[in-house]
Amino acid sequence: QVQLVESGGGLVQPGGSLRLSCAASGSIFSINAMGWYRQAPGKQRELVASISSRGSTDYADSVKGRFTISRDNAKNTVYLQMNELKPEDTAVYYCNTVPSARFDWGQGTQVTVSS
Repeated sequence: QVQLVESGGGLVQPGGSLRLSCAASGSIFSINAMGWYRQAPGKQRELVASISSRGSTDYADSVKGRFTISRDNAKNTVYLQMNELKPEDTAVYYCNTVPSARFDWGQGTQVTVSS
């Protein structure tokens, strides 16, 4: 079973940047489209960015132009570079496959945007 471990979250001021990482165990990582999801308090988990096995990307309108997803298949890792962060980006961020989450969810990484 593939395990996902997210890291890189923290407290940042509005307008700041963070880079999240998601390390996956298992060699099947490279053949899967991956995504970053987030869940804010009291809200449903939502997909914010995805990347195909070949590197094609897609973004939710709310993060387009500010977030960049990338992957390193040799390291079984997917990244999320987040710039121009806003308070509404505050959430726990998770990675998993897309279009549906096929692996068990990791613990996520908390991102808090506040002055």
